[in-house]
Amino acid sequence: MVAEILPVQWALIGAGALFIGMNKTGLQGIGMLAIPMFATVFGGRVSTGIVLLLLAMADVFALLYYHQHAEWKYVGKLLPWTICGILIGVAIGTIVSDATFRMLIGVVVLFGLAVLVWRETRKHAEVPTAWWFAALAGIASGVATMIGNAAGPITTVYFLAMLLPKHAFIGSQAWYKLISNLIKVPFHIFIWNTITLETVTVNLVLAPAVLVGAFIGFHVVRLIPEKPYRVFVIVATLIATIRLFV
Repeated sequence: MVAEILPVQWALIGAGALFIGMNKTGLQGIGMLAIPMFATVFGGRVSTGIVLLLLAMADVFALLYYHQHAEWKYVGKLLPWTICGILIGVAIGTIVSDATFRMLIGVVVLFGLAVLVWRETRKHAEVPTAWWFAALAGIASGVATMIGNAAGPITTVYFLAMLLPKHAFIGSQAWYKLISNLIKVPFHIFIWNTITLETVTVNLVLAPAVLVGAFIGFHVVRLIPEKPYRVFVIVATLIATIRLFV
């Protein structure tokens, strides 16, 4: 597989790996742009396995900086529902077309962003603590991450809605996504066959680009104040979500 990849394709997926690293250390939303880059080179189904391991690498890099900042009560509320969503995603992955599913996820996320923007403009908006909010976000993100590694906008809306400070937001996302990504690995290996020795070789070649991206994201996010950071995340997530419809 490695020998068959053209130089221009290496440049494309190298940029995608860079974006994945930047996304995991704070520049939320930009990682979604990497998904179509890999799909262009490897096709939709195979690319999901390759992207998954790159995401897991980036999660580890992010935790080197932010592991102590996680708010586990919010992560814990989300994970059980996420596992349910992953199992649903495994079951329907061969039935629902990628294009249809991306559009459904996009509609859900756009609605969530609209609610989030409304909350951001209210001084005394309450944090949504009802069990159904975590359940809806967890199941939706579980299905989305299993089908196309597209859970980023959904989990971003969830953790932003918890009004977490910048570092707690990044740390909680990093732990949550690493755990959920590791849960997905056996399904990709034994059921979908999208993680093989050949795809792992591609991951190893791209690992330095993920590391560089993580380093860039960490230093850039330190320069952004709290309020502009939340605005940046919302805008980047909106752009990434619109990309789901293309």
